[in-house]
Amino acid sequence: MTADRAVRIDALAYDYEARPKERVSACNLCLGRHLVEVSRLDRYGYPAIFVVCARCGLGFISPRLTAAEYAAFYDGVYRPLVSAYHGRRIDAETVQQEQGEYAEELGVHLERALDTTPGSIMDIGGSTGVVAAPLRNRFGAHATVLDPAPDELAVAEAQGMETVASFAEDYDPAGRTWDLVLLCQTIDHLLDVRATLGAIRGMLGLDGRAFVDVLDVTFMMRRRGSIEGAVKIDHPFYLTRSTARAFFVQAGLAVVSERMSGDGHWGFVLAPAEPAEPAWDEMRPGADRLLEQAWALRASER
Repeated sequence: MTADRAVRIDALAYDYEARPKERVSACNLCLGRHLVEVSRLDRYGYPAIFVVCARCGLGFISPRLTAAEYAAFYDGVYRPLVSAYHGRRIDAETVQQEQGEYAEELGVHLERALDTTPGSIMDIGGSTGVVAAPLRNRFGAHATVLDPAPDELAVAEAQGMETVASFAEDYDPAGRTWDLVLLCQTIDHLLDVRATLGAIRGMLGLDGRAFVDVLDVTFMMRRRGSIEGAVKIDHPFYLTRSTARAFFVQAGLAVVSERMSGDGHWGFVLAPAEPAEPAWDEMRPGADRLLEQAWALRASER
């Protein structure tokens, strides 16, 4: 980390080490308990322990902030911290500008990948509605945005979208379904990936579709040239294409289309299916490769 960046982060006076945390003793995907400690610092310089499940390859932080602490973190710390890291203002206003291109690319992809035009859209972790709004306009759909940050939801509401202030894990749709459910650049922010994907499965109508994209931790470690560069306290989980697909099988979501993005995300269009048990024996080689990559990066450090 550069000296200027460290000074900016220190100026926030966020005492991560002192905040209440909870230990994660089992993998959220395969429930395995053979966890390999890989690193002890994140990209901001905070003492976050990154572990990898030796059975399936899912990565996560343990111990991590409690749910209440994450709520407080997203309410007042997250955007200033990311701004300090990048050395520029990142807030509800700038997100609108920066995510516009992402929304346009996604809209083009979904037009090709979807069999029917969605009449209703649910965007989980949808922030200011920066993705939901252009998709609503493109498809002529009713859009709902679910996010824990009230100031960002206010921007979405001002654009005429329905808003829900909640974490994805806590939201009960009470039987309501949508034609298209989005989880864009959000899955690694969740506290329970398994439960959230199960909830998404329940939000889909018979012909409904979901779109989920996943930041691949192996891609980010290579791009950053270090383990710590890929780890950050705002990401409790770290997935790969393999672990993402296993989560989908488990939740009853079948992959019908995929795309690779230049920033390290795998994008998946998903259809309702019967939940099944992933082929755990086939997951172990992926876990081994992830650990070998981490070990090679560690060996290359000077």
